[in-house]
Amino acid sequence: MTDAPILFFDSGIGGLTVLREARVLMPGRRFVYVADDAAFPYGNWEEAALQEHIAGVFGRLLERHRPAISVIACNTASTLAIADLRQRFPKELFVGTVPAIKPAAERTRSGLVSVLATPGTVKRQYTRDLIRQWASKCHVRLVGSVNLAALAEAYMRDGFVDEAVVKTEITPCFMERDGGRTDIVVLACTHYPFLVNRMRKTAPWPVDWIDPAEAIARRALSLLPPDGVAEPSHGDDVAIFTSGRPNPATRRLMHGFGLTVEG
Repeated sequence: MTDAPILFFDSGIGGLTVLREARVLMPGRRFVYVADDAAFPYGNWEEAALQEHIAGVFGRLLERHRPAISVIACNTASTLAIADLRQRFPKELFVGTVPAIKPAAERTRSGLVSVLATPGTVKRQYTRDLIRQWASKCHVRLVGSVNLAALAEAYMRDGFVDEAVVKTEITPCFMERDGGRTDIVVLACTHYPFLVNRMRKTAPWPVDWIDPAEAIARRALSLLPPDGVAEPSHGDDVAIFTSGRPNPATRRLMHGFGLTVEG
């Protein structure tokens, strides 16, 4: 049996939504959660520079922690960098996070689907290829939110969010066309499920909000090698912040998720 951890990587705290599901499915595992807060938000980066930055961070993480598998719990990082990471580190296992466009296309009745994402995910060709492959018979609207990820971070730290701002951010998701209405919104950023109750409250009509966290966790479990279903671990689950300076509220949040903050 192996005690190699499962590594979770995100630009901030959004990946905790996936970690929460992974713990249910893999209660015996040890987890290392990495928040690349020194580089947050990723939307402010040029693509080439961000890809090189992520590769550099992973080079250090993989050497130090030797994970059984690495989960990139961030749509922006996954759509930009996962192919490059697999090429640079061919012996490592990576699970990415991509917009749940296929299940949305399968579930919609109206044919009107919105993908709520960061601007980086919206502009990525990878996202458009998913739409072409899986949702060609649907009308898919890509909605890039500049503010929601930061709002989710603030909400989880401070317990408050301005619902009027949330409403403004999600309003473009709601379409009416040929007598039909948007009936599914894909949450294409792992931060967004933290705000989904506020989204439901401020939405103009009910929709199905698709949170891919459980599917990502199940994919990670399915890729673990046979010896990767570990004995119960006696090590601590840890959280690492690339800035080395998480604020007290963030530390409390991590402790609430059962993570020991390094530094």
